Amino acid sequence: MRSNQNPLKLINILADGEFHSGEELANLFGITRAGINKYIKVLREWGITLSSVQGKGYCLASPIDLLDKTKINNYYGADSHVEVLPIIDSTNQYLLNNIDRLTTGDSCVAEFQSKARGRRGRQWFAPFGSNLYFSMYWRLDQGIAAAMGLSLVVGIVMADTLREISGQDIKVKWPNDLYLGDQKLAGILVELAGKTGDCAHVVIGIGVNLMMTNPDPDIVNQKWANLGKVDRNLLVAKVVKNLTAKLTDFEQRGLTPFLDDWQRLDNFANRPVKLLIGDNVIRGVAKGISEQGALILEQDGKTKAFIGGEISLRSDD
Repeated sequence: MRSNQNPLKLINILADGEFHSGEELANLFGITRAGINKYIKVLREWGITLSSVQGKGYCLASPIDLLDKTKINNYYGADSHVEVLPIIDSTNQYLLNNIDRLTTGDSCVAEFQSKARGRRGRQWFAPFGSNLYFSMYWRLDQGIAAAMGLSLVVGIVMADTLREISGQDIKVKWPNDLYLGDQKLAGILVELAGKTGDCAHVVIGIGVNLMMTNPDPDIVNQKWANLGKVDRNLLVAKVVKNLTAKLTDFEQRGLTPFLDDWQRLDNFANRPVKLLIGDNVIRGVAKGISEQGALILEQDGKTKAFIGGEISLRSDD
C-alpha cells in the first residue's frame, strides 16, 4: 500500500496557495524533481486542482484550510472527541470497525475518502479538502427501534448549523438530504449495528459540499450546490456540539419535539412531489412528516404515510 505521508506533507506546503518551485520542493524532500512529480500526480488523484507553471512551480487553485484537531478543540472549548484522519476509505466504516472502543459522541473527520458511500451503497464523490466528511458514533440503549426518525433530527441539526455559519437558506429533504436553492447540498447516511432487543450502535455519516468543483458525472448525477468557503474547523466544532445536544434530546423525548422544526425547514412542504418506489411512481403533495418519521403525502384530499429505505423523493413541480 502506497504511503500517504509525503503527499500529505506536500499538501501542507502548498496549502498556502502560493507557488513553490520544483527545485525548492525537491530540496525539502531530499528527492529528485521526478519524485516530486509523482507526489503531484497523487494529489491530482485525490481530486486536488493545482497548476504547474514553468519557472514558477506548483500552486493550488486556492488555499486549503486544513483540518486541525487543536483548532477544533479550541472552537469547541474542550476535548471535542473528534479524530482527524487525513486519508481514509470511509469515515463511517472507520467508526463501524472500531465500535468496541467508542463512547457516545466519538467522531472522526477526514480530508479525503477513497471509498466514500451514500445511501443504498452508492458511491459518494469526496475530493481532498473541498468538503466536509464527518461521522459520529451514538449508542441507543433502548435498541434499534429507538433510532426511527434519527436521520431526520440529524438533518434538522445540520440545516440549522449550516444556516448559522453561512447565513444561507438551507432546507431539509426527506429522509436524509439538505438542499440549497432546490439543489443537493449535503447527504446523511445513518448505519446501524446491533440485534433486536440489544442496544443499537449508530454511526451517522455527513457529507457537505463546500468548495467542490468538477464532480465525476457518473457519481454526481443530480443538481448540486456548494455552501461556499467556511472555516471547516469551526464547522466541525459546531456540528459536534449541536448534534450532541439534539441527539441527547431525541434519545429522551423522541421525534415529536422536532416536528415543528422539520415543517420550518422542509424544502418540499406543500409542493407537488413524486415518490419513486422500485418501478412505481406515486404522485401527491408533500405534507410534512409523522411522529414516526414517515413522509405524509396528500392525494385527492386524503393523506397517506410512506416510510422505508427504498423510497426516493423528487420534485414534481
